[in-house]
Amino acid sequence: MNQVDGVILDWAGTTVDFGCFAPVHVFLQIFKAAGVDVSLEEARAPMGMLKKDHIRAMLEMPRIRNMWEENKGRRFRETDIDALYASFEPALLASLTEYTQPLPEVIETVQLLKQKGLKIGSTTGYTDIMMKIVTAGAQEKGYTPDFWITPDSTHSYGRPYPYMIFRNIEALRLSAPWTVVKVGDTAADIQEGRRAGVWSVGIAIGSSQMGLSHAEFVSLPEADKTRIIRKTEEAFLDYGADFTIKSMKELPALIERINTLIGQGKRPNAK
Repeated sequence: MNQVDGVILDWAGTTVDFGCFAPVHVFLQIFKAAGVDVSLEEARAPMGMLKKDHIRAMLEMPRIRNMWEENKGRRFRETDIDALYASFEPALLASLTEYTQPLPEVIETVQLLKQKGLKIGSTTGYTDIMMKIVTAGAQEKGYTPDFWITPDSTHSYGRPYPYMIFRNIEALRLSAPWTVVKVGDTAADIQEGRRAGVWSVGIAIGSSQMGLSHAEFVSLPEADKTRIIRKTEEAFLDYGADFTIKSMKELPALIERINTLIGQGKRPNAK
């Protein structure tokens, strides 16, 4: 138990779907159809959570809550969350096949880690039916983790609860939480990792936290790229991440650094 033996990766915004746009577009659509215009920032803020929990979190935001009450003449109810989700799921399912492209460096990095003997797990805010589409599309393009799970298998307790990570540890026979690295692109990912007691890492480029499409990012001047990456990494550290990486290419070197820390008796979430 003196070195990392498993890596648990998020999906949209971390390994596929640069910028995590698939769910964002649908959140904007369903709230607009309900008479409430929400911003991209508001739609992204709870990203990484189970999607029904995401809707609830948006409705609890003061500005959205006030707009809902002005529009509807009452506070939102659980039945409203159900109705919004009933609109969300089919709209997302209809578009998910367009958002399964692995991010740059993901396929090569995962192959390298597997060659080193590491197990690759994953967690998500998607449901089983959504993930069947995402995993099939990603596999066709060359990316397949050793294990995936959704909140459907943890009694709908998704992020920030740690249960999906625990199920990864069990399924992949990983040694201990401190030999596991969790990589994600949202506040919910970081909180999930911290609660599970694993090394929690935020990835900047392609993340929901950064919120840019691939075309938008590559078109930026280098100085702007550097500034936005730094801002994104600072946000992850504020959420409690142990480390940040710019892209997946930096992950193997970070794992070697973590191996050294483990050998020194260090553990995650020490600061």
